[in-house]
Order: sequence, then C-alpha cells, then structure tokens
Amino acid sequence: MRPSIKGSTILVTGGAGFIGSHLVDSLLDMEAKEVVVIDNLFLGTEENLKNALNRGAVLYRDDAEFTTSLEYIFERHNIDIVFNCATKALNYSFMNPSNSFETNTRVVINLLELQRKKAFKTLCHFSTSEVYGTALYEPMDESHPRNPTTLYAAGKAAADLALETYVRMFDLDAFIVRPFNNYGPRQNHKGELAGVIPITVFRVLNDLPLEIHGTGEQSRDFIFITDTVDAILEVYKKLSKGESVNISTHNQITINEVITTIAEAMHYKGEILRKPSRSSDVFCHNASNDKLTELIDFNLTSFADGLNKSIQWYINEIS
Repeated sequence: MRPSIKGSTILVTGGAGFIGSHLVDSLLDMEAKEVVVIDNLFLGTEENLKNALNRGAVLYRDDAEFTTSLEYIFERHNIDIVFNCATKALNYSFMNPSNSFETNTRVVINLLELQRKKAFKTLCHFSTSEVYGTALYEPMDESHPRNPTTLYAAGKAAADLALETYVRMFDLDAFIVRPFNNYGPRQNHKGELAGVIPITVFRVLNDLPLEIHGTGEQSRDFIFITDTVDAILEVYKKLSKGESVNISTHNQITINEVITTIAEAMHYKGEILRKPSRSSDVFCHNASNDKLTELIDFNLTSFADGLNKSIQWYINEIS
C-alpha cells in the first residue's frame, strides 16, 4: 500500500529549485508530517523555500550525488516517500556534459539503492520530455522511442531505464513522471542556464534585444508549474510502479509565438535578433496527455494566463 502524502515524512531532492520548491509548498498544503529538502543550490535558492521553511520544512544544503549525504538524512529522519527533482539545467550539458550526465544518473541510483535496502517506501522520479528527442510521430505518447539529443537527456533516459530495471528486479514501488516544458514563477532567469521565457522577460525589463535561435519554428508543450505539481500529486495516488506518464497540455507553441507574445504583452518595440540554431536542439515537442487524463481530472491554466502570472512575478522579482 503506497503511503498517503498526509502524515508522511517526505524527502525532496532538488527541492530548492523551480519545480521542487513548488512541490514542497504543495506537500505542506497537503499536511505532510515533515518535508525534508536536500539541494546543493546549484540553481535552486533558499529564497524559493522562504515560505516553506517558515512552515517547518527542513533544508540540507548538500548534494544527493553523495551517498553519505543521503545516508545522513535517512539516519536523522524516518523518510516514507522520496520525490527526486535533482538535476542540472539542460544548457549546462553543453558546458559540462559528463557532469550533467553523472548528476542525472548518480542521484537516482543512490535513491534506488536506499529503497532496495528498505530505507523508504515510494519513489517518484522526475524525468523530462527531452528523453524523447524530436517527435517521430505526434502527439508523443509514453511509447514514443527515447532518442535523447543531449547528455542531459541521455542521463535522464538512463535514469528512467535504471528505475524500470530496479522495479523489475526488486519489486520496488517506484514510478516516473515526465513533465514537458514547465514555466512560471521561480524559474531561473539569470545567465546562460535560464529558460526561454524568463530570459526573454529579463531582456525586456533590461532593454536588451530579444533573441530567437534558428527558424523559431521549434515547438514546445509549455505547461504552467502549478498544473504540473497538481497533476503529479494526483498521479501519485494512481500510477502503477514501474510506469511513466507525460505531464503535458496536449498542445504546442512555437518559439516564434512565445517571443512575440511576450513582446506584445510587455509592449516591447525593440529589436528581435536572429541567432544561429543551437546544436542538438529538439525541433518538435507535441505531447499526448491521454494517459494522464485517463488517470486524473486535469484542469489546465491557459498559456495566456500562465504567461501573465509569470511576467508579473518577474517584474516584481527583478525590480
């Protein structure tokens, strides 16, 4: 029997990051007994957890890639459930491909080994749409071939395979959620590791020219962050061990549309530069969420509403 969120002690790896911190907030809303976070603050920030820490969440500024760091936490807390959000940004794999791959594989192996040794009951592992690569057919369902185009995605695909194999070998209660392109408050807007929406808003606010790489016809399935977290916490109750599910909107929007929509919403009249395409850039992400909607009732935030909420958050944050 899978433990209920309410009343459980829960570990969130990477819990100070964009997705992880929103998850932590929701776990506290659902009356988890205790929420423990481990994060090396590579991109995550203590600021993301400000409200959660005031509500009793516990933060370890440490690295889940180290077995001893996780063992220390498990010695101090009687963990029931683990949500594995630990990763490094996709763009980082162009700077340090081997470390990007190592992070995505090492953390999940550490957790699976602890689970195999009965340290906790249930593992929810966060994969990524990037494991599919460019769509071979549309919409992309969970049976779509895994064809990663970056070392980040290759590490995530390897982690998925490791989890599926551990489940088959040791009958662990572990499953995979596969979010598509998340956006919303707290997504990193700084430097080369920033996502396309936050960096575009940042450029508008700082009177910098906007950029579109390649044709701009690359498509993504953008999903608002709270929709992702809500869906995952509902799926937690229903998805069978060893299975995976797309967390997506069953829709797509091109990068050209994203940039021009932000420019219009923020009354930007400046230049939009055309840059060379990025190597290994996925061209098409149009996801099926049929499996998800068979499992749960799923209410989606419109892209217009989600984008407006995001822009307002960045205006307040950057100002």
